[in-house]
Amino acid sequence: MRVRSSSKIVIFTRPFRLGGVVGEQPAGSYTVETDEERLDSVSLAAYRRIATSIRLPLPSGAAGCSQTIAIDPAELEQALARDAAPPPG
Repeated sequence: MRVRSSSKIVIFTRPFRLGGVVGEQPAGSYTVETDEERLDSVSLAAYRRIATSIRLPLPSGAAGCSQTIAIDPAELEQALARDAAPPPG
């Protein structure tokens, strides 16, 4: 199995929440990593996503500087869309 990894920076302008992540995360830039495996195909190269994760700062007082949490990419897209929408009010 051949796996390729990619990363991108996403920016939240407001605090946000994601399932599987405890608590609200502050606005800021976050690294999102995606792993995909190559599907065996003679005619064309195709890949299937096997994992998506986000790097988050550790809670205050914890050792280290970040933690990597597995996330649902569709939920991330929804959170980014909410962040891009005009604030209520």
